[in-house]
Amino acid sequence: MYVIRLPDGTLRVPRSATTDDGRIIGQGYVEIGPDDPDYERLLGESLTEEELADRRRQWREGDEALLREFEEYKASRTEEH
Repeated sequence: MYVIRLPDGTLRVPRSATTDDGRIIGQGYVEIGPDDPDYERLLGESLTEEELADRRRQWREGDEALLREFEEYKASRTEEH
């Protein structure tokens, strides 16, 4: 999960709900503004929604190339035996 910077400057920050023994029971986002003590630190690692969409698209394209490479490798191994 990523810190998302909204057009108005608000940051959407991932949060996890955990049990007393540390098990994660849920994940979501909270929105914080410039008055939050963590705002400046989190702003530096934030992405816009468009940047996040571009990153996801690049991952999918990379996954497709990797799958093609694996399928070619698997086919060549079958031909050898």
